[in-house]
Amino acid sequence: MSDKPLTEKIPRYCKGTGMMAPTDSPIVHIACRGISPFIFLIGLYVFFHGHYSPGGGFQGGVLMAATILLLRLSLGTGLSQVVMPASITLRLSAVGVLIFAGTGVITMIFGGDFLDYHFLPLPWLDPAYLRYYGILLIEVGVVLTVMTTLIAIYDDLLGY
Repeated sequence: MSDKPLTEKIPRYCKGTGMMAPTDSPIVHIACRGISPFIFLIGLYVFFHGHYSPGGGFQGGVLMAATILLLRLSLGTGLSQVVMPASITLRLSAVGVLIFAGTGVITMIFGGDFLDYHFLPLPWLDPAYLRYYGILLIEVGVVLTVMTTLIAIYDDLLGY
C-alpha cells in the first residue's frame, strides 16, 4: 500500500473543494464551447420575447446563467473566468436590483405609483411606448440579477 494522499492518487480531485476537476476530454470541451452560444442566444430570445408574453426576465436569466455554468463545469472555474469573472457577479446583481427598483422609484418621484410607466421621464418618446420601455428596463434588471446571482451562488459553493 502506498502512503500517497488521496489527492495524488486521483488527479482529477480538486484539493480543498470536494469537487471533481474539469474534464480533460477535448470532445466535451468542443461540445460545450459549441453549444453554449446557442443556449445564450435562446436566453436572449426568451428575454426579449418577455415584452409580448408572460415571463422573460427570470427564464432568460436562468438560461444565460446556464451557459456560464456549463462552461464552468466543463472548462473549470479558472478558464471560464474570462467569460464572467467571479469578482463582478455580485456587483452586477446589485446593479440589476438597482435598475428594477430605480425604475419604480423614478415613477414615484414624478407623481405616479410604483412602476406606473406613464410617469417615466422620457419626453423624447411617444407616450404610447412608455409602457414598452418601462417593461424593458424592468426585464433588464431581472435578467441581470437572476443570471449573476445564480453564477455567484455556484462560485460561492465552490469557494471561489
